[in-house]
Amino acid sequence: MESLFLLIPLSLILVGLLAWILYWSVKSGQFDDLNGPGEAILMDDDTPKPQKVSDYSQK
Repeated sequence: MESLFLLIPLSLILVGLLAWILYWSVKSGQFDDLNGPGEAILMDDDTPKPQKVSDYSQK
């Protein structure tokens, strides 16, 4: 029974801390774009970049 006097306040503090972390992450924009990073890897540019004219003259 004495352990409940310690565990209940600790659990309430933990729940409050987790709620604050969730609130902070939502407010700071952590969940704004969930699909973008996953789709960005699919839009990889496989074509080589064209070289500048000045790059040819240095070779």
